[in-house]
Amino acid sequence: MKRSVRPLLTLLVMAIALLGLPATGSASAAEPPAGQATRYTMTAFTNANESNMYVYDSPDATGFTLRSGPAYTPPSGLIRDPSVFRHTDGYYYLTYTTRTWSALSTTIGFARSADRLNWTFLYDYAIPISGLARTWAPEWFVDTDGSVNIILSASTTAGGEYIFTPYKLTATNSALTAWSSPTVLSGISPNYIDTFIVKTGSTYHAFTKNETTKYIEYATASSLTGPYTLRRTGDWAGWGSYREGPALVQLGNGGWRIYFDGYGAGKYYFSDSYDNFATWSAPTELPGLTGTVRHLTVLKETVAGGVTLPLNTTRSLRSVNYPERYAVVRSDSLGYVDPVTSASTTAVKQSATLTVVPGLADANCYSFRDSTGRYLRHWDFRIRFDTTDGTAVFGKDATYCARPGSATGSVRLESYNYPGRYLRHYNYELRVDPYQATSTFLADSSFTAVAAWS
Repeated sequence: MKRSVRPLLTLLVMAIALLGLPATGSASAAEPPAGQATRYTMTAFTNANESNMYVYDSPDATGFTLRSGPAYTPPSGLIRDPSVFRHTDGYYYLTYTTRTWSALSTTIGFARSADRLNWTFLYDYAIPISGLARTWAPEWFVDTDGSVNIILSASTTAGGEYIFTPYKLTATNSALTAWSSPTVLSGISPNYIDTFIVKTGSTYHAFTKNETTKYIEYATASSLTGPYTLRRTGDWAGWGSYREGPALVQLGNGGWRIYFDGYGAGKYYFSDSYDNFATWSAPTELPGLTGTVRHLTVLKETVAGGVTLPLNTTRSLRSVNYPERYAVVRSDSLGYVDPVTSASTTAVKQSATLTVVPGLADANCYSFRDSTGRYLRHWDFRIRFDTTDGTAVFGKDATYCARPGSATGSVRLESYNYPGRYLRHYNYELRVDPYQATSTFLADSSFTAVAAWS
């Protein structure tokens, strides 16, 4: 980040404060506590294969690892646009498009899994809409009253021009085998597809592709079935055109992340918002998977496991790929990885000694103090050590959430206010850089907390 845009960050932080997120000195905890971790499970089909569904997961919603592929192949038809959620019975459920985009398709498919990785076909369901020609992109939506719904796009135009309308189905039994009559989502028409809904407070937020203009647009309503009011149209978020398949998930720091298929460019992107969906970060390609995955959803869960650091103790952070080097603060107040040995001076050993404390912005993450009481924080994405000024900005700059490292017993430290950026060394300088799906980046951003040098 250039220094000239720092005021913009301040405005964003002010907006976050208005939403009730904690300031420095009064940190709450949105990240899971010790012994638990966040897991983001992605289900997707790929550019190369519409017959198989692949399962990936991630500790941070940015770097995804293939866990099973192919994980599921339906007994007939295809599996496009797979949407996943976990039901109250403990099982994971899929719903998906059963035909390719150019074929007549009047059904959606269902499958179930106990572990996300091994799936059993349940049934294909014929959507009861008169004159139906195509049914696409079913998405799960569980309302705050516990009702299980599917939002799907349906067209009754059988010719070459597809005019889609979003509908809602509601499960009428807990086994998810019986469904209400389809109900139109009023206000989102004509010709909108891939509608994805989240709810905050009493407001329903719909992200939906205008199939005429090829932009993802935004609407709100006080009822799931509407009427919706289109709030933002055209290229309102800076995502560009020929975008589809929006899917949202809330991040650990309270922000929202949207994933979408940049099918015009053959790429996949994500973008983040911290001001109730008003503005969004520049679209970023999904590392390692852009150009491979298609129309996906991401399920967030809290699971057992995770990595932790010992709180209120002194430790030194040793580089995994340069084990003779440690995170240090030099006389210029900037962070580096420098050699430290038993023969080093007391001052050098002290420079590599940090106190691990609860995160200033989230008590289940971490902050690090040097021997003078200054905190390890990022500024213009460079690591430096500063005395806290008590602001929310500082607290977030100085907070890092622990993720599994590249070596057994190691940890990667993700920036709290820039999810997807990690503490890493580059030319022996400490920075917070965007995640890269490379072994070099994983090693550069992994550290082992060892006994302190002083």
